[in-house]
Amino acid sequence: MSGTEKSGSGTTKTPADFLKSIRGRPVVVKLNSGVDYRGILACLDGYMNIAMEQTEEYVNGQLKNKYGDAFIRGNNVLYISTSKRTLAEGA
Repeated sequence: MSGTEKSGSGTTKTPADFLKSIRGRPVVVKLNSGVDYRGILACLDGYMNIAMEQTEEYVNGQLKNKYGDAFIRGNNVLYISTSKRTLAEGA
């Protein structure tokens, strides 16, 4: 058997499909260090290297810095999550 299974609806959803579907959307990237980066997911590769736009850096839940573009090396990433709020709401 393969690593992905078909659901009852007959469609296969892989982690790669999820990552492709969230490109261009607001995300939260949590690093192993505990720091969060919130912004628009521009692109990522097979090593989980991430390029983001309109990026904000949060340490202990507090905004520490804002970046136009940011690149995060994949081996530092704990998880990627979609963000329910828009960046404009946080400003």
